Amino acid sequence: MQTLRIDLVSDVACPWCAIGYRRLEQALETLDGGIDVELYWQPFELNPDMPPEGEPILEHLCRKYGKDAASMEQTQREIMAQAEALGLNFRGALERRANNTFAAHRVLTWAATQNLETPLQLALFDAYFGEAKNPSDPTVLREKAIEAGLDGDAAEAIARSDQYADDVRAAEQRFMEAGVSAVPGFILKGRYLISGAQPADVLVDALRQVAEENANR
Repeated sequence: MQTLRIDLVSDVACPWCAIGYRRLEQALETLDGGIDVELYWQPFELNPDMPPEGEPILEHLCRKYGKDAASMEQTQREIMAQAEALGLNFRGALERRANNTFAAHRVLTWAATQNLETPLQLALFDAYFGEAKNPSDPTVLREKAIEAGLDGDAAEAIARSDQYADDVRAAEQRFMEAGVSAVPGFILKGRYLISGAQPADVLVDALRQVAEENANR
């Protein structure tokens, strides 16, 4: 069986990234082991200039998109419904704040060295959308690292330092240069970019097509 590399460019503060990952899981369930996938999470910051205290999410989104609070809340509730239909915890989504996620990405980069990045990513999605916690807060990163099977002291120490900063910046730059300007972005075999949280059947078709093309090379 051939192995297909997927780079998933994502931010823990992006609701569509959580939804997109779950749809990827559904696609892989449909393929039922027909394609072996190696997943690599890659960093993206939705709010790189956000101050540490953040901003209430509806206030932030209204300003960002130029919409009124009522319509923006309705959009958020629609996203929450889609997420919850996939079994994701988005109960705190309307109470969350727009946060900078650089510290989270640094800790995630460390988690990847121990092959535990996916569990930490999922724990941070749950913290942010389910519990409305700041995913870059060192104490939250400690708590969620422990949940993911990592050393909580080490995670908190990294969050309070500048460790892995160069790694994150380099990865962000690399994928921006590769054409990723919004997330989620799925890059298959380092060549094929799928933008957005596509439905599972679209991902199934794309994975099959790339796998067949590589098998015929």
